[in-house]
Amino acid sequence: MIWIIGGTRETAELVKRIKDDDKYVITAATDSEREFLDDKNLVVGRMDQMGMEAFIRENSIDMIVDLSHPYALEVTKNAKDAARKLKIDYIRYVRKKTQDTEGCIYLDSVEQCQEFLKSVKGCVFFTTGSKNIKDFESVRGNNRFVYRVLPATESIEECFKNNVKMKNIVAVLGPFSEDMNAAMFKEYGADYVVMKDSGNQGGTYEKIQACRRLNIPAVIIGRYDEHGLENIDEVVKRIRQRKSGRLKAELNLSRETWLC
Repeated sequence: MIWIIGGTRETAELVKRIKDDDKYVITAATDSEREFLDDKNLVVGRMDQMGMEAFIRENSIDMIVDLSHPYALEVTKNAKDAARKLKIDYIRYVRKKTQDTEGCIYLDSVEQCQEFLKSVKGCVFFTTGSKNIKDFESVRGNNRFVYRVLPATESIEECFKNNVKMKNIVAVLGPFSEDMNAAMFKEYGADYVVMKDSGNQGGTYEKIQACRRLNIPAVIIGRYDEHGLENIDEVVKRIRQRKSGRLKAELNLSRETWLC
């Protein structure tokens, strides 16, 4: 059984390509994933490492395919550790980092971004989702912070929990074109736009281009270098190789039994 850890749009593409040939189960942190993936094998819920180990045993998992978001560091660490401990195969799919960042303000972490925000004045438009709203609100001061989040219950609740006013919430599903980004940034009078380096699949390039068009500083929260497969074709190929190797082993075992 293959365990696919979802959290990115590429999850649906992978499932579509293997669903007729492999037994699999998909997990996602929130119900929002059901909007992108209507699959009876989808399980919603969060797990720590111990939970992952139990899940692997209960579902007879022999391979993990990790398609979680590049900023879901704890999920990836726990999945790697669980796979290593239980001696099963692990594949990590990694979105390529954005290469064209000329003229952008590239920071290494949320903490660095917080320090940077303490020095700005005006309107900051965040395209980083709802997870770090608490961190950003702590340094807002008298500035206007606008948050573009998913139109999901948990995202709106996070905004309200941190006292974000409705006029500063843009609840809409992306990714967006350069034109749509530019229209939003202009409409809200953004002086800065904060984004994560989510790769081309996450719409980072279109955000940067919109900022360049409007002459707005693009503030990118970077991510650490991560090793893994960088396209879904390679992931599918690795899954097929595993299946081929397993079938070969089973055939050899059957032949040996027959010879005995």
